[in-house]
Amino acid sequence: MTDTPAVPLSSARGRWIVAATVLGSALAMLDATVVNIALPAIGRDLGAGVTGLQWTLSGYTLALASLILLGGSLGDRLGRRRVFVWGTVWFTAASVLCGLAPNIEVLIAARLLQGVGAALLTPSSLALISASIKAEDRGAAIGLWSGLGGVASAIGPLLGGWLVDAVGWRAVFLINIPLAVVVVSVAAKHVPESRDPHASGRLDVPGAVTVAAALGLLTYGLIESHTLALVLGVVAVGVFVVIERRSHDPLVSPALFASRVFLAANLVTFTVYAALGGVFFLLVLQLQFAVGYSPIAAGMSTLPITALMLVLSARAGRLAGRIGPRIPMTVGPLLSALGLLLMLRIGPGSSYVTDILPAVIVFGLGLSALVAPLTAAVLGAVSTDRAGIASGVNNAVARTSQLLAVAALPALAGIAGSDYSAPEVFSAGFHTAMLLCAGLLLIGAVIAAVLIRGTGDTSNCPPHCDMASPPMAPRRIE
Repeated sequence: MTDTPAVPLSSARGRWIVAATVLGSALAMLDATVVNIALPAIGRDLGAGVTGLQWTLSGYTLALASLILLGGSLGDRLGRRRVFVWGTVWFTAASVLCGLAPNIEVLIAARLLQGVGAALLTPSSLALISASIKAEDRGAAIGLWSGLGGVASAIGPLLGGWLVDAVGWRAVFLINIPLAVVVVSVAAKHVPESRDPHASGRLDVPGAVTVAAALGLLTYGLIESHTLALVLGVVAVGVFVVIERRSHDPLVSPALFASRVFLAANLVTFTVYAALGGVFFLLVLQLQFAVGYSPIAAGMSTLPITALMLVLSARAGRLAGRIGPRIPMTVGPLLSALGLLLMLRIGPGSSYVTDILPAVIVFGLGLSALVAPLTAAVLGAVSTDRAGIASGVNNAVARTSQLLAVAALPALAGIAGSDYSAPEVFSAGFHTAMLLCAGLLLIGAVIAAVLIRGTGDTSNCPPHCDMASPPMAPRRIE
């Protein structure tokens, strides 16, 4: 049900709806980029080693990846505006706890709580646009949501670097308070309530609990090198699959994976976003620990990646609509892998112009070619009425792969303890990690070349699917 009729985008209420949802999702988008920049300062201030920094990122992503599908289901049943506001308030309360954390353990716990809030507000933000804006304006509204969200992600590194340099790392979390006050005020006054009239049956609580336990065990096992936890995590994944196959209202419908293209696109997502998770975690650390950049300089160094995606992603999406997603999804990871090989030149004494800039430009070109066609392949593989759950599953796959990559890569690359205090040691581990991430991108390219059809049907892809969010932003939940 929708409590009020859909409104045109050009109306005052339509603009307020877009403003509220963009600002709400921007909370999660900014958090994903500014916290990366703040990690070295957090480590120094709280006496945390590499493991503590891993948990600072992974705690947030663990809760978000585990609960994002459940959050979407709650919004459909209880009211999207209600769950959106709940999520914003929850996220902000957790942000305050992050900003006041006296030690790394409290910060990690608060980051877990932040992820729960993000899992509530993220799927509801775009669902509100779909339910509240007239059908003829919906594509433009969602395009605004995606584009403005990209701007939020673009300013994240600059804002984070400036806050850390000028105020301190705690300001990175406390900046969420004024934004949240605006979001809740606008949502309460201007955003209509809506629900999914077709949502029925019980929430898949057993599935949600099981997948959360599985991801938690896997993350703990990878970060802490705990074999038993890894084994139990794999077993829990198997239990989750059984639950979903038997559930009448599963979080993840097994029927979706009957489509070869949908399965292949999600395999590409898993490998590619694992690489992205590792790169964006370790690159800003390398720039600060090994190269000696300040937080704001490290943030500015990666801006070409986001700028290229904002300029080129729409073109890549339109190209995929003409020739199919296979070629862009093959070429994109190959270009990105080349960018990572160029990052092997980044280390103590590196020049930005000759060593860092070429690497981030090539890496950004690869992502620009890849992300929008990947979205088109996911949505084009299913019927229009299943686009929402298909995008939600793909979002969860992307988050999960990033979570596991951040958990596993440092140990695989030989980075541990207080290695960030020894630039040469950290740099050697960073180079190993980039080789591993390049390998993941190559695997993604091979999967796309072999399993994605050459002229993929993107007729089910909505008008906005060529508007790709930057890689650290939440993927769209239709």
